[in-house]
Amino acid sequence: MNNLSSLLVAQITDTHLFAEVEPKVFGVATHNSLQAVIERLRALQSPPDILLLTGDISQDESRQSYDRLYNFIAPLNIPTYWLPGNHDNLPIMEQVLQQSPIDATKAFQSGGWNFVLLSSLIPGCVQGEISKQSLDWLESQLKKCTLPTLVAIHHPPCLINSEWMDNINLRNYQEFLALIDHYLQIKLVIFGHIHQEFDSQRQGVRYLGSPSTCVQFQPQSKEFTIDKQAQPGFRLINLFSDGTYDTEVVRAHGA
Repeated sequence: MNNLSSLLVAQITDTHLFAEVEPKVFGVATHNSLQAVIERLRALQSPPDILLLTGDISQDESRQSYDRLYNFIAPLNIPTYWLPGNHDNLPIMEQVLQQSPIDATKAFQSGGWNFVLLSSLIPGCVQGEISKQSLDWLESQLKKCTLPTLVAIHHPPCLINSEWMDNINLRNYQEFLALIDHYLQIKLVIFGHIHQEFDSQRQGVRYLGSPSTCVQFQPQSKEFTIDKQAQPGFRLINLFSDGTYDTEVVRAHGA
């Protein structure tokens, strides 16, 4: 067991909430499945120190859907940070998701680690792209802070061996990877969008995808396929003060 001081981070992604409780995404009631995930998170032996919400919070871009998310998160009283996904309405997110414990900050340090949250949102497009301005901002953050670093984004910045999903990933992922390769303090890049667990490494950096809190997609599928066996879930990451970490996916069985 690692006896170093640590910071427990939970990644919650792709909640796809609606203004109302009843609507479903591919047969899954997103309000109810998120409720089951939150209950599973509450049941952890140790509560997370930080929550990271990695996009597609809303399905219908309504203000009420973000209010609904806030009402789920606020009672946890855990510092929470977010970034947008392709289904999100960024101006409304920025209005709603800035009340404690939710913070709109996109770069911060905690527990001896540096966190950078990037937007890959192209309004009206399912694919993602990191703007030149955002890439320049990322590099500026990396130049001024050499702590072990976790970068979060919505779209996968790498191929995941799923043909249909690889066609709607990050358009300029090679440009992003070239930048990431250059900074040795980066340990983790986490993302959502793919509604499945994913784990890959490149030049010492771990690239991690997380299951959605609602419907799951079949891994390594050529065409769009729902994974009816996988349950909604979230990712836990234990960040240690020496720059090491461990991680696991937790499922909300019966959701």
